[in-house]
Amino acid sequence: MTSTANDTTLHPQAVELATGKNFAAVSTLLPSGRIQTQLIWVDAIDGKIVLNTETHRAKYRNIRRDPRITVLIRDEADPYRYAEVRGEVTETTTGPRAREHIDKLAQKYTGGPYPAENIKSERVMLWITPRQQAIVDQSRGVGE
Repeated sequence: MTSTANDTTLHPQAVELATGKNFAAVSTLLPSGRIQTQLIWVDAIDGKIVLNTETHRAKYRNIRRDPRITVLIRDEADPYRYAEVRGEVTETTTGPRAREHIDKLAQKYTGGPYPAENIKSERVMLWITPRQQAIVDQSRGVGE
């Protein structure tokens, strides 16, 4: 089963996957135009996909230059089920809220707070407004 939508409203199954203990493959564009993809923690808040990174990292520099981004969230319990969200980073949040958010993500993924010694620059939340989404569930057969 595959469901697609060109909508700025985040699909309920994308929210479910983003708020669960699932990893996201995040793709941004390097200055050369090549694609960079990394696996990271993911969340959904107020109808948007939310990522948390640091200001010195390439993915943050990439979206500052070009806000287009693709986030593919795989169901860790069923790898044949995933959501792909293509959109733009339309907002960023720094300061205490971003620091609290990385602790929330660390609690979800590791069961404890994010180690302060791992922070090398300022934490930043990336708020993604969806433009196109695909929800895929191949566990009951082959998808499109």
